[in-house]
Amino acid sequence: MGPESDCWGADMQRLKLKTAVLICAVVTLATAVVPASASTKPKSPHTVVIDCFSDPQARPGTFLIACGDGNSILTALRWSAWKPKFATGSGLNVLNDCRPYCAAGKFHSYPVAVRLDRPEPWQKHAGQQHYTRMHLVYTGHRPPQMPREVTYRLWN
Repeated sequence: MGPESDCWGADMQRLKLKTAVLICAVVTLATAVVPASASTKPKSPHTVVIDCFSDPQARPGTFLIACGDGNSILTALRWSAWKPKFATGSGLNVLNDCRPYCAAGKFHSYPVAVRLDRPEPWQKHAGQQHYTRMHLVYTGHRPPQMPREVTYRLWN
């Protein structure tokens, strides 16, 4: 084995270390969402939004959109309306640019207007309604190659 294989091994070790550090950062970010969300659990049967952990939330300050990898989260949420049929607010969508790939990507914040709607009965809790759709409008700069408006189907 020549010097080229030693360099390759060192590069692989650095890549593994960077990936491990990024994974730890994402897990920490996702874990930080839990206590903030847990404090907003509704006490009455108002319409709620269901988070990644199947917990009902009313007026959450943060909301994880990408439950699987933590690469998209809403932060600094401020709600102007929280009604039985819809909720509206604003905040920041913090997204990983995944360049050159997600583990090595950087997070960027984009201002958004948020609308939750299409309430349906929540099967886990009789009498509880939950929003089933989230609509985001990027109000300033937006992620490259992303439309100004994005709609997501929410947890059941």
